[in-house]
Amino acid sequence: MLKHKTIVITGLTGQVGKPVAEALARDNDVIGLARFSNPSLREQLEAAGVNCVVADLGSGEFSETPRNPDYVLHFAVAKTSSFEDDLKANAEGTGLLMDHCQSATAFLHCSSTAVYQPNNHHPFAEEDPLGDNHRVPMMESFMPTYSICKIASESSARLMARLLELPTVIARLNVPYGHSGGWPLMHLEMILADQPVHVHSNSPSVYNPIHDDDILRQIPKLLNVASVPAITLNWAGKETVSIEEWSEFLAGLVGKEAKIESTPDVLQSVITNNSRMHSLVGETEVSWQDGMRRMVEHYHPELLS
Repeated sequence: MLKHKTIVITGLTGQVGKPVAEALARDNDVIGLARFSNPSLREQLEAAGVNCVVADLGSGEFSETPRNPDYVLHFAVAKTSSFEDDLKANAEGTGLLMDHCQSATAFLHCSSTAVYQPNNHHPFAEEDPLGDNHRVPMMESFMPTYSICKIASESSARLMARLLELPTVIARLNVPYGHSGGWPLMHLEMILADQPVHVHSNSPSVYNPIHDDDILRQIPKLLNVASVPAITLNWAGKETVSIEEWSEFLAGLVGKEAKIESTPDVLQSVITNNSRMHSLVGETEVSWQDGMRRMVEHYHPELLS
């Protein structure tokens, strides 16, 4: 793990950024950037040792942010449904943050496998065509800008890495989950509420979920391979598993039945080819069954059967 480093982290209100910041704050000087409109969240982070600094990616307001941290972990993503606002905060904000912290040793830009053009059950490698993965009815209603902004933000990160000669790694995350929640937890709550879990009609709906522990474990390795020009790699679990499989597994743990419904209106499979990741930073260690069992144990220990 990283120790005695100065680390700037964005996305403190998100599923990934918050637990990473809290974990790294035990042995490092962690500066957490956000607008902090939620006082209770700020109190939680400060209690964990995070130095909370008010900043705004869209406006480029980083006046209280150090210019020469050891590392920058950029997890923030704006999802207001406004393309103008979200492109400004995500794509331009990434460039402005890199410019401000250009003396850092390395910059980790967290992207998403939602950047890939849907292609049935093809395992996506980093060179595969990009597209609007979220252009489906169920996602357009609340995350219409997500894929486009992730693609634009990657381009911004690549440009600034070259201009500033700032070693950068772009990691495309695939279904993070664990004690911080995630998509499988949403499915668990649907199962507990006797609601249907929707999967794509081109079944099965397969992904490579990655547990919180593996995310934290691999951050130092990702920073170590940061380069100029920026390097891009998938960041995903080594096991492929479908929503159908993990929903049935979760249902079995809590003594319920998973109601699976197929529709063309949800996300298609996003399977990743992890060859580059495995060669550079190694494989993940937490099996999906163990990780999801621990997730249930964390959120609903009384229901484990």
